[in-house]
Amino acid sequence: MIATYFKYILNFKRPSGTSRGVLRTKETYFIKITEGVKEGVGECGLFRGLSVDDRPDYEEKLKWVCDNITLGEESLLEETIEFPSIQFGLEQAFLSLKSSDKFTLFPSEFSTKEAPISINGLIWMGDKEFMKTQIKEKIAQGFSCIKMKIGAIDFEEELALLKYIRSQFSKKLITLRVDANGAFLPSEALEKLKRLSEFDLHSIEQPIKQGKIDEMASLCEKTPLPIALDEELIGVFDVTKKEDLLQTIQPQYIILKPSLVGGFKGSNEWISIANKMNAGWWITSALESNIGLNAIAQWTYTLNNQMPQGLGTGALFTNNFDSPLEVKNGSLHYSLNSKWDFNLD
Repeated sequence: MIATYFKYILNFKRPSGTSRGVLRTKETYFIKITEGVKEGVGECGLFRGLSVDDRPDYEEKLKWVCDNITLGEESLLEETIEFPSIQFGLEQAFLSLKSSDKFTLFPSEFSTKEAPISINGLIWMGDKEFMKTQIKEKIAQGFSCIKMKIGAIDFEEELALLKYIRSQFSKKLITLRVDANGAFLPSEALEKLKRLSEFDLHSIEQPIKQGKIDEMASLCEKTPLPIALDEELIGVFDVTKKEDLLQTIQPQYIILKPSLVGGFKGSNEWISIANKMNAGWWITSALESNIGLNAIAQWTYTLNNQMPQGLGTGALFTNNFDSPLEVKNGSLHYSLNSKWDFNLD
């Protein structure tokens, strides 16, 4: 068994705005395992500035993993506990190695019968007109759930956009989620949540920055609007600490990005704890290429969560890999008429 890794830079078709700034490129890595004539591939979706494993020794750890691939999946996952994106890449690569076609990691009706996964349409930050244009496009494309990133432009303008959406579409027609990416100050957050709640929103993701446990717990207790933890889950590796975090904060929802929380294994631990606490959850991708997105989507379908998931569409990048993943009528599909075009050699 031999393993190698490759660095790859994804280029955005259009600079994409978040509360942390504007993204123009996305760095990612691939692990390839070969055993005889079999080959497996996985994506290590490092997210600079957000991943807990965004550290100087990242590539050094990747090289160590490849040099020691014969230790096997279980041992390597233990050795990479502080590198969740590498864990995720390893899980994919070993599943891919066992697969009959390299890309079917979780066989289901999603990959064999084009069964759909309902997803939210993502509205990127920008000026008011750009955001309004995106909203109209998503609705025209058949999305029944829209997620709008907030916190970068004037709050009153963001409220005006939400008011515009609600003036055109009731909550029965369009589910609205907002994602603050930690943009609110704790002292102002509750008042802002009260104003946001006037627009029949489904939830708000991470209203204040991660790590402010007591403030977040207070918000979740008093909020008029369901709160979903996102960044708050990053960097919490131990199961006991995961339980302590959710028991302390008592969120209404948690959001799981496999690249950021330790792949399928780490995500399943969070789901198990959330289920015990009757907290809701959904799965979100984190700007992976179609390799990582495919893995997340196939796994997500097997979870049988009927809520719209936060899965990307693969259409953000100019140099993504051709794949069977397609978005139709607000859902992600695996087209049986399309082929993969993935080659790093």
